[in-house]
Amino acid sequence: MNIGSITLPEKPLFLAPMEDVTDSPFRQICRQKGADIVFTEFISSEALIRDSDIALHKMSYSESERPFGIQIFGGREEAMEGAAKVAENNNPDVVDINFGCPVYKVVNKGAGAACLKDIGMMERMAGTVVDAVTTKPVTVKTRLGWDDSTIRIQEVALTLQRIGVKALTVHARTRAQKYKGDARWDWLKKLKNTPGLEIPVIGNGDVTSPQLAKQMFEETGVDGVMIGRGAIGNPWIFEQTRHYLETGELIPEPSLQEKLETCAHQLRLSVEHQGERYGVIIMKKHYGQYLKGIRNGKKLRMELMKHATMEPILEILLNFKEEEVFALT
Repeated sequence: MNIGSITLPEKPLFLAPMEDVTDSPFRQICRQKGADIVFTEFISSEALIRDSDIALHKMSYSESERPFGIQIFGGREEAMEGAAKVAENNNPDVVDINFGCPVYKVVNKGAGAACLKDIGMMERMAGTVVDAVTTKPVTVKTRLGWDDSTIRIQEVALTLQRIGVKALTVHARTRAQKYKGDARWDWLKKLKNTPGLEIPVIGNGDVTSPQLAKQMFEETGVDGVMIGRGAIGNPWIFEQTRHYLETGELIPEPSLQEKLETCAHQLRLSVEHQGERYGVIIMKKHYGQYLKGIRNGKKLRMELMKHATMEPILEILLNFKEEEVFALT
């Protein structure tokens, strides 16, 4: 599969952009564990054109993440044009547009999924970014529609293809659904069967296991699968899925030691990337998933959450034994 000049393996696996989750440390780990391409958390175009330190920091990356994409969102064409140029100058492999975020604070500004209510505006916005970015492929992530009455994803895909977008990721829910109910994979199949559609289609929504990734590929015919929440605290899902796609066999779950060591590795990267105070804070979002299924994992998580510096957390993680958690104070 190709996205512009970027060559990916057959049936590539993507890490979805997720706010406050897909920072550089987590992206590095997911690439190490088999993700074929990763994306930044979404970044406000208004913040980028104002040189916000937070927004600029969200774009920072390690070379080990390549190929990776910077995702931007916004409700004004002028801001999106400027942000696209800033993103391109940061030298990602892809510049991605978010036309799918369903949260109120984003759509209230005419950004994210709000663009699904006005296909003409989406076309102008995407065209502005495509024209602004001269050296990198531009891709789009969106949803099926604003609600059931506005599902025009086939028309949207053909429009985006015509103006130069190189790949389209579709979260198979409407904005009205947000993250509730089942993702509607039947629409992904309809999209792939759209006459004249040639750009790659990446499916997203409810892929939380290797079996479901394989099922999405087989049922819908999508060119790639994007995994979001299923990767939080479980970066092994990528190597597990690749092995399952190629052999039909499931590899064993990571050992307790591997889970704890990977969590500790992400903590070190997080502190290096964010500084100790915020690096420790942001890792609190990940402990619950890393420790899911571990006996006494909830008590371990409570102990980790007490600390504001890295060293005592590492000491606990790297010396933890399931039967000894009750000795923690």
